[in-house]
Amino acid sequence: MTEPLVRPMNADDVDEVAKLHVSTWRETYSGLIPESFFADDVVEHRRRWWASTIADTDADQVFHVAELQGELVGFAGAGAAVKDPAPRPRELYMIYLTKAAHGTGLGQKLLDAVLPPVPAFLWVARDNPRARAFYVKNGFAADGTEFTDPRTPGFVEMRMVR
Repeated sequence: MTEPLVRPMNADDVDEVAKLHVSTWRETYSGLIPESFFADDVVEHRRRWWASTIADTDADQVFHVAELQGELVGFAGAGAAVKDPAPRPRELYMIYLTKAAHGTGLGQKLLDAVLPPVPAFLWVARDNPRARAFYVKNGFAADGTEFTDPRTPGFVEMRMVR
């Protein structure tokens, strides 16, 4: 049995991370966002996005992947704030793990790898109590700001800061 591993993402990971991105969306948000967000063309869109993102070496961003038993099971990214309004200079862009990897400690390892314990903010689904509890454990608190994308009217994101 190999130990869980967190390492920097690289260009060789792009195809697998794109598929993982969409599959973890499905696991996390099924029933909260339209089924069209999980379509095959979304995987290709994510692949192009990841390829461009990883190739942008000038960006103040860091992305890591998590492996369990030699298989990618998660990823995370953080860097300079990109979403407005930005109440802190650093932003956790994303952290996703397959449900099978929940409880392995990989979520914490991913967070620690991409975001040092500095003032930061993130957006999380209001209807995701597991993720919210994880962020509270890591010093984040809801600041009362919420966002709803018009394409997903039932999906409310809340901002958390530390």
